[in-house]
Amino acid sequence: MGTVFSIAVRDPGPGTPAVLERITERLHRIDAVFSTYRPDSDISRLDRGELAPDDCDPEVLAVLAACREVAAETDGYFTERPGGRLDPSGWVKGWAVEQAAALLRSSGARQYCISGGGDVQTAGGPWRIGVADPRQPGLLAAVLAGHDLAVATSGTAERGAHILDPHTGRPASGLASLTLVGAPGTGIARTDAWATAAFAMGPDRALAWAARRPGIEALAVLPDGSKRWTPGLPEHLPASGPADRRAAVG
Repeated sequence: MGTVFSIAVRDPGPGTPAVLERITERLHRIDAVFSTYRPDSDISRLDRGELAPDDCDPEVLAVLAACREVAAETDGYFTERPGGRLDPSGWVKGWAVEQAAALLRSSGARQYCISGGGDVQTAGGPWRIGVADPRQPGLLAAVLAGHDLAVATSGTAERGAHILDPHTGRPASGLASLTLVGAPGTGIARTDAWATAAFAMGPDRALAWAARRPGIEALAVLPDGSKRWTPGLPEHLPASGPADRRAAVG
């Protein structure tokens, strides 16, 4: 998937090492099927017309259906074909984190934090999660805290202006980063996909959309470094608010 996954388990048990091996295998399998970097993946072959949808791994159809649901939920600001190429990564990365979390739960773990490419799913807690400053590498734009959270950030910090507005086909430029915080029970797959869509909306539309979504709060960092947020976000700020730069992830 072209990214890094990390897992912290506070209550490891005898079965934890084995389940971590299973998680590694599962993530490699997801990468083999969905990676846009691998020419032999099902997604790459489907995009080139070498595979029919029904001939792909069965999870491909489920993922594409989920992408269409998110597109409907976000007024078309999410698509599995950004720039015209089949690329459901906006769903798959968060979904992969969810898959890892499900395997950890099956082993009896109840206190863990899984991060995949900036998407974070926590269980138990409290956990402190750093939000990268998109304008100043190595610094944090905010520190969020809570129990059983899903936190996803879309922005320019790692890959530049790579998120396209599906309505115009051009890179979205109204935000430097957009972080969504999902309440307990909100999966990171949807939170991540919503964050991608909301980033493409621009600040005004994104914050208004997030404010209407039950269980979701948002932090927007604008290109000039200023910050805006939804009314409930301060509940997740343990220190000095959205400008806090002192704590690290986890």
